[in-house]
Amino acid sequence: MYCQDEAGPYQAIPQPGESWQPLGRPALLPHEYLRGGTAKLLTLFRPASGEVRAQGVTSAPNAVLHPWLRTTLAQVLAAQPAPPPLPVDHPLWMHWAHWLGHAPTDDVPPLRLILVWDNLAGHYTPELIRWLCAHGVLPLYTPLSGSWLNMAESVQRIIIRRAFAGQQPQTAAELIAWLEETVAGWNEQPTPFVWDGKRRRRRERARLRRLGGSAAAIDECYPIAA
Repeated sequence: MYCQDEAGPYQAIPQPGESWQPLGRPALLPHEYLRGGTAKLLTLFRPASGEVRAQGVTSAPNAVLHPWLRTTLAQVLAAQPAPPPLPVDHPLWMHWAHWLGHAPTDDVPPLRLILVWDNLAGHYTPELIRWLCAHGVLPLYTPLSGSWLNMAESVQRIIIRRAFAGQQPQTAAELIAWLEETVAGWNEQPTPFVWDGKRRRRRERARLRRLGGSAAAIDECYPIAA
């Protein structure tokens, strides 16, 4: 499974963020600045491995997004071995019929990849959908008001914070360079994203400490000695 999203736009203006400063000398941002343009980040994210494939652009219309997505997905599929014929007892989610609700009416290749993305109008372009299906890619749309189910947005928030926090980019080209460099650094040691994984357990422990005041708190966050 892969998740796709377009992050941004981000402006080339002073960006807030944390920094290490001498006591009593906080970092200051200029109150006067020129807007140096905007940038977006096209992202294809594999939660199981944490790998991010991304490209910075100044805008993301269909004429930019669709060619990039086709090229990137083609690279992903080329790196995978050709799928063997699926046995009858194979997990249902690997069959087109499980997702379509019926057997495919057209001759399509074996299902190779599930692509999770949002309900952007350009994602419904017939030419793009036909290309995806012809290459064994099933587009799976998040429900309206459910974009948080797309884990690409989660990794984008991490990348954006690392790239821009406390910085003052001057141009859109600088924004794009910082974004792509941060993605390259992330891929040096990517973190897999799993539901109910280590990150969620760390957040739950932190919440218990805040609400319980000590380790003597139960899951519902009521202090034992209340």
